[in-house]
Amino acid sequence: MQPALLGNISAEEFLRDYWQKKPLLIRQALPDFTPPLEINELAGLACEEQVESRVVMEEGPESPWQLFNGPFGETFLQNLPEKNWTLLVQAVDHLLPEVGELLKEFNFLPRWRMDDIMVSYAPPGGSVGPHIDYYDVFLLQASGQRRWQLGQFCDESTELRQDTQLKILTDFQANSDQDWVLEPGDLLYLPPQLAHWGTSLSEDCTTWSIGFRALSAEEILCGTADFIGEKLKEDQRYTDPDLTLPRHPAEIDDSAVLRLKNLLQEVIDQPAAINEWFGRAMTQTKYPDQLLPPEQPWTQEDLAQEIAEVEAADEPLLAVSEGSRLAFRAGEEGRWLFADGEAWSYSAELQPWIEELCQLSTLTTDFIEQSLQNKEARHLLLALINQGSLYANTEADPD
Repeated sequence: MQPALLGNISAEEFLRDYWQKKPLLIRQALPDFTPPLEINELAGLACEEQVESRVVMEEGPESPWQLFNGPFGETFLQNLPEKNWTLLVQAVDHLLPEVGELLKEFNFLPRWRMDDIMVSYAPPGGSVGPHIDYYDVFLLQASGQRRWQLGQFCDESTELRQDTQLKILTDFQANSDQDWVLEPGDLLYLPPQLAHWGTSLSEDCTTWSIGFRALSAEEILCGTADFIGEKLKEDQRYTDPDLTLPRHPAEIDDSAVLRLKNLLQEVIDQPAAINEWFGRAMTQTKYPDQLLPPEQPWTQEDLAQEIAEVEAADEPLLAVSEGSRLAFRAGEEGRWLFADGEAWSYSAELQPWIEELCQLSTLTTDFIEQSLQNKEARHLLLALINQGSLYANTEADPD
């Protein structure tokens, strides 16, 4: 079934023709969208210590395009000028479940690729300048109006301004055919590395940015090397039993380099380890203190007690923590459940249960009761609760 979010095209068409290839503007993708977050609530989040927030002023008191990092005091926010600044609050879906509900509209994309929802507010003229992102992003106009100008594709060699901390392009080549004013409910998809420049045109301009994770080659190389390196044995070393007389005693010859390459290929060719590292990396929490485990680890008896206190079998008893990521891998190398950077192996018999679990945002008493009948499922359920990936959807935890 085609997602209503994509307008007149199917998910297959979107992935084939647009995903990581070219931008797409969808007018009234969510025509009835009403932001569940007021502007003053967003400002309140920006004042909290654990929330990542920024303010960008085009003409700052010390420099152009000046960046300020939160948390902010109320006085600072109240004294901002009437125009030409932007407030950005990161990972609002991790803080408010009602914001996270929007991510369900993007289920035609892998859930483990999603990063977070950033919400920005700007008075007239507010902008963060012409820039690029190295990841895919959907820009939903939540309220007010914002003008988006799209430009050229860029790379590491593209010149940036040197008078600001922000990575703002010095040469933005606006495309006259891709210059749009977005109204509430409009959605703009941008592939990675496409230059874009958004400017607020109204007093109440809020934009929701749905960003996707894109690990760099450096992160992948270093991450897999470290993960595999922990499992290597001491006696796996560079050797040269085929050594012949060197042409020069100081020369590193072709044979030496070839032995090195063969050793690297040998130690890196570990499909199971690569599978496990990738699942852990793509579900890793965005912030170190994001999960809140229970004060006392739960047991099977605790779960049974909670179930006994609930009357309706379809009542949600557990919920997936805001910002938590669950994913699985079922391949020739093995089967793993991944959650917030952790990994657990499971048997083929548990596959249907794993797939159902990874689709849920809340777990009913009926689902939990059935899970408790299986030793593997029971173990995984308790592990997820005790690391904070699941939490009790009730007022009180078990004693």
